[in-house]
Amino acid sequence: MRHRCAAALSIFALALMAPPVVLDAQDSGTTVIQNATILTVTNGTIEKGTIVIRNGKIAGVGRNLPVPAGAKVIDATGQYVMPGLIDCHSHIAADSINEGSVNVSSMVGIEDVLDPDDVNIYRDLAGGLTTANVLHGSANPIGGKNQVIKLRWGKDAKGLVFEGAMPGIKFALGENPKRQATGGGTGFGQQQPAQYPATRMGVMDVIREAFTEAREYRQKWQQYTQDRAGGKNPIPPRRDLKIEPLVEVLEGKRLVHAHCYRADEILQLIRLAEEFGFKIATFQHVLEGYKVAKEIAAHGAGGSTFSDWWAYKVEAADAIPYNAALMTDKGVVVSINSDSAEEARHLNQEAAKTMKWGGLSETDALKLVTLNPAKQLGIDRRVGSIEEGKDADLAIYDTHPLSVYSVVQKTIIDGEVYFDREKDVARRAEIDAEKKKLIEKEKGPARPAGRGPGRPAGRPAATEVTP
Repeated sequence: MRHRCAAALSIFALALMAPPVVLDAQDSGTTVIQNATILTVTNGTIEKGTIVIRNGKIAGVGRNLPVPAGAKVIDATGQYVMPGLIDCHSHIAADSINEGSVNVSSMVGIEDVLDPDDVNIYRDLAGGLTTANVLHGSANPIGGKNQVIKLRWGKDAKGLVFEGAMPGIKFALGENPKRQATGGGTGFGQQQPAQYPATRMGVMDVIREAFTEAREYRQKWQQYTQDRAGGKNPIPPRRDLKIEPLVEVLEGKRLVHAHCYRADEILQLIRLAEEFGFKIATFQHVLEGYKVAKEIAAHGAGGSTFSDWWAYKVEAADAIPYNAALMTDKGVVVSINSDSAEEARHLNQEAAKTMKWGGLSETDALKLVTLNPAKQLGIDRRVGSIEEGKDADLAIYDTHPLSVYSVVQKTIIDGEVYFDREKDVARRAEIDAEKKKLIEKEKGPARPAGRGPGRPAGRPAATEVTP
């Protein structure tokens, strides 16, 4: 019995090992990708092109580039290389998402709960994703601070952080932040008072009140700094870790990513932001963005939306698959996001839908999941296109990435291969073989047909059929 339990546990352990195949990342050095069709996003398509990667950066891109001595060569004949996919709205790699106990939770941050062991990091790597904006949830009007990560599978939590990425914070409008506030019964036939805010206008008031406090807090610190510069010895104001991120928003040092659906609420938040002198970086989901695209563009905000999600909640009733294309036509910087660990595995195909629903060009469709989200996150100098000097974050496909038949072969971050389909398949075959050996060992030696332990000779086995 002890041996059987041990064998069963071993089989179970192997089964758990199967999805996340850990691959040893290459040492930093020089790597050359040859003979590929390169989709640069910013400088057209290069047939039979070469990418030279040195110390994690793109050192050269073009045709007939020389291969440095000692470089590792990846032959991508017949394959396509594009910038690694970027997801502007993700919730992977986080131990918790919502701090919904308060209306303003700007003192909390995703960086404190990053989970490097989340298998979705590896699975999304297998779909070509290299960067994700991990957001706080939408339980409150002003949520927690976000964290932009690179999907460096195998690193610790600190190793996931996208160094130098612009900090941000999550806002939320509409059903989500007011949904938790609907009063519940007391059990005595009475209704509990609703927690504020219980309405859409209350959500907006919470945000306005918070920024009123932030403006006053900033004035106190400005006065303190001025007094010290004038030779005085004032007592510094009391620090408020909830308000300080909002002061950073007022000063343009922190980006606002606002969950929203309806056109009226989008306009409300634009007016509020302009009243206090700050800008919304992205409207997230923004399914009615096509109705107010001119206003979004005039404000300078981006739109991070779904490809064709519709009618999954009341607020999504007016969603249309033309949303991304219509906002793009009006001058909005648009991205397609996932909000889903599964959806993030095929963002390239989600972007391709805009070529049918809106007539976007191939390049504009690719921008929706590469350069545009990079712009929205303030990291476009580093990632989002294949250009000399940028981070070597790349995805290699067996066919054109906007095809439904495309499959990622390799995903590269900072010049290191973090996903390799060939090695993945080989490792899975090894695991299957090991499982098979353990199962055979558990069965033991074969017994004569019709005989089993404890059954007298001549008595038919349960599976035998007698006339």
